[in-house]
Amino acid sequence: MNISPLVRNLLILAAVAVAIVVLNQQQSLVTASLLLRVAFFMAVAVAAYFMWRDFGRREIGTWPSRQQYVFYGAVALFVVDLGWYFVRGVSGRDALAFFLVAGASVYAAVRTWRDQTRYGS
Repeated sequence: MNISPLVRNLLILAAVAVAIVVLNQQQSLVTASLLLRVAFFMAVAVAAYFMWRDFGRREIGTWPSRQQYVFYGAVALFVVDLGWYFVRGVSGRDALAFFLVAGASVYAAVRTWRDQTRYGS
């Protein structure tokens, strides 16, 4: 019998879903989901830290103090905003606040970085 990979994978997914419902493991699934969210957030934070340590720290250290504070403040606000999203999730007005804060912090960081890395200014 030749089953397409899509159908086979959907059947496997359905079997896992049925097993979770039959064995009454919804709470375990919610717990695993929360743990995976936290682990993913920590992995992103560690990767960002290593990139900053290897590349950004020396360059940013040459900027004026005010630009350093703006850049690091924007990054810190963005990290807090992402942490809120990963732990709590967003919908409705919370989603609007999440995207506005993320947009403002990314704009401030990118604008500061571009102003400091332009040659001749």
